[in-house]
This record gives sequence, structure tokens and C-alpha cells, in this order.
Amino acid sequence: MQVFEKYLRRKKMKKILIIVFGISAIVVSAQNTTADTLIFTLEDCLNYAYANNYNLQSMKLSEQAQADVYKQSKMEYLPGVSASASENLTNSKDNPATFGGNISLSANMTLYQGGNISRTVKQNKLRKEMSSYQTSQYENTLIIQILQAFFTVIGNEELLKYQNIVVAASEEQWKQGKERFTFGKILESDYLLLEAQYANDRNNVVNTQITRNNSLLSLKKLLSMPASENLQLVPPDTASINTMAILPAIGEVLESAVQTLPDLKISTYNVDIAKLNTSMAKGNYLPTISLHGSIGTGHTNFSGFGTQLSDRLNEQVGLSLNIPLYDNSRTISKVKQSRIALQQAELDRKQSELDIEQTVTTEYQNVLFAFNKYRTNKIRQNAYSKTFDVYRAQFDAGSITAVDLLQQQNDYISALNDYIQSKYEFILKRKILDVYMGNEIKM
Repeated sequence: MQVFEKYLRRKKMKKILIIVFGISAIVVSAQNTTADTLIFTLEDCLNYAYANNYNLQSMKLSEQAQADVYKQSKMEYLPGVSASASENLTNSKDNPATFGGNISLSANMTLYQGGNISRTVKQNKLRKEMSSYQTSQYENTLIIQILQAFFTVIGNEELLKYQNIVVAASEEQWKQGKERFTFGKILESDYLLLEAQYANDRNNVVNTQITRNNSLLSLKKLLSMPASENLQLVPPDTASINTMAILPAIGEVLESAVQTLPDLKISTYNVDIAKLNTSMAKGNYLPTISLHGSIGTGHTNFSGFGTQLSDRLNEQVGLSLNIPLYDNSRTISKVKQSRIALQQAELDRKQSELDIEQTVTTEYQNVLFAFNKYRTNKIRQNAYSKTFDVYRAQFDAGSITAVDLLQQQNDYISALNDYIQSKYEFILKRKILDVYMGNEIKM
């Protein structure tokens, strides 16, 4: 349990940081607000989600509920105490009306129940600890979803900047083409191609804006932020992108993932809980021993009331033994079912180990692939950009046709789109790997 104690300390520190970040987010939001617009970095988004995401808050409430269940189960070691009082009026033809009453105090305590009381306490303690890891598991899922939405928005916003530049260039080419066509310097087909390209470039801007807006809505949902809220994202500094490509050995990454990911810990807790379930099922074969006691008194009418209460005072204490002999094979069936559940839990744990190894190894390879793709597209985009500048100058000089220019322009736009997508895809993959390694997510 030392691992869990360390984990709890980290959880407490994290809760403190969340509170601090929550307060900071309010202050930062107030400072970073222009015309009621929230200006968030990636870290701001994560901190806001930690403090506001509805599903995460629900998970934390489940933690509190499970902690209360554990606390209550420990109370089963103590006796149950109850008190009762009654007052009656009796009347018949042969006897005059009489008053009578009783007062009693009783207690009952289970001394032995096949060891199931202590097993229940242990089981609830395991569930309480496991609930914390389940919250962390959801936090990892939430972080990855926020990363995906954030970088999709940022990538589309960067693409929009270049697309707007391209639209401005297309508009100028279309105007020049219209003037040349009017004076008979170019064919009508060339002019129509320039007009079509201008329309297509404007359509690309609209499509990118819609994609950006939809991704922004998805991000707001993850933050549990109203869709009407004005949110502006701060692009991360990508100057250190080459440094991000320096990865530890795959063995170190796997070891870190096994130590930090809550998934394997949750499956281990499920195995331990299943073992206790098996023991509890077997405990139903054993007898139950209970201790009980009571004290009480009563009275008839009210003459000599105080004497009656003391004279009729009675005490009782005793032990009871309940031995299960035959319960229609219910206990036998529960034992068999609990053993099957234990085997399933053990298989799930082994599967979790394989899943973690497979997932982390795949993500590791994805980072390498994404960085290689980014480097290639960066070179390709740079080459097409310079070539397009040359072709545009040649078109302005009248030495090439619109077909030649537009072919080169489309090649450049395609290369530019691939470059921007691959850049943020690499950053996304690298940050997802950080999540699996348990590293702090920051830019």
C-alpha cells in the first residue's frame, strides 16, 4: 500500500494545485479578457477542465461516496443499540380500565460471521482506493480529448491565415486576368480558370472556418463551457519542435507507462476484490455468533409508579449461534461464480498489460512516423512556396499561362495544408505519449 499512499499524497497535492489553478484561471481570465473574450493557452484549457468538467466533478463525487461506504463498513464492528417505549390502555367488562407501559434498551453485536465483516471492510477500502485511480483514468482520457480538439483548432487557425493570403493573391490574379481578357491579352478559358480558382480558394476558407468552429465547440464541451462563450486560443510556441522529437528508449517509455497509468492498477484492484469475494462466499459455510443484551422495566397504572419501575427492572444478556446447514445450494453456487469472476479478473489484468504495451508501443511509433512526416512536408512546403513565387512572377510577366500558374498554386496549397497538419499532428502525438508516461502536459 506504500504505492497508494504516495499516490494519495500526489492526489492531495493535485487537488491543492487544482484549487490554485482554478483561482488563477479566474484571475487570468479577468486579465486576459478583451471584449468578453477568454484567451486561453493549452495549460489554461487543462486547468479550466480540471475545475469545471462535469464528468470529472461527478467522478470526484463518486470518490467521496466510496470513502463514506468504507467509513460506514468499519462501523459494523460496533454494536447496534435501540430503545423502545410503549404505553397502553386496557379496558374490559370484567376489569376496570388500566394503564400499562414498558421501557427497554437493547443492543446486538455480531461477534463472528465467517470473517466476512473484516473482508467487507478490506473490500470497501480497495474500492475507495480504486475510485481514485478511476478518476485519474478519466483525467487521462479528458486530457487526450482536449489535446485533440485544441490542436485541431490551432492547426485550422494557422491554415486560415495562409488561405486568406492565397485568397488575396487569387483575387488579384482574377482582377488582372479580367483586365487582360478585356484587352484581348489572354484567352477566355484562362480568365475563367482564374475566376474558378478564386471561387475555390474562398470556398476553402469557409470550409476551414467551419471545421475550426466545430472543433472549438467540441473543446468548449470538454471544458463544460457554454457554447456561446467567446474563446480565443493562444498558439503554442513550436520553436522547440525538434527537441520534442528526442525520445527516451522504448523500454523506458513502457516502464514509465506501467508505473504511472491507472489502467493496470485498476485491473489489479479488481483481482484483489474478486479474491475477497471468493473468501466471502466461502464464509457463508461458517456459523454466525452474535451477542445480545437488553434492560427494561414496566408499570401498571400509576400507583407507586417509582416502585413499580424499580421492582420490575429486568436485564438480559446472551449469545446466539446460527449454523447454516442447507440453503438450497445457494452458497455452493456463489462460491463457483466468485471463482469464475476471479479468473475473469485475472485474465482482464493480463489483457490490460498487453493493451498497455500495445498502445504505448504504437503511440511511440506514431510519434516517430509523425515527426518524419513533418520534416518531409516542411521541406516540400518550402520548395513549393518558392516555386509558386517564381511562377506567379512569370505569369505577371505574361510568360506562362493561367493553367501553369494554377497547377503550381494548387500544388503549393496542398503542400502547405500537409505541412500544417503534420506539424500539429506530431505535437499532438508527442503530448499523448507524455500522458501515457505520466509527464506534465505543457508547451
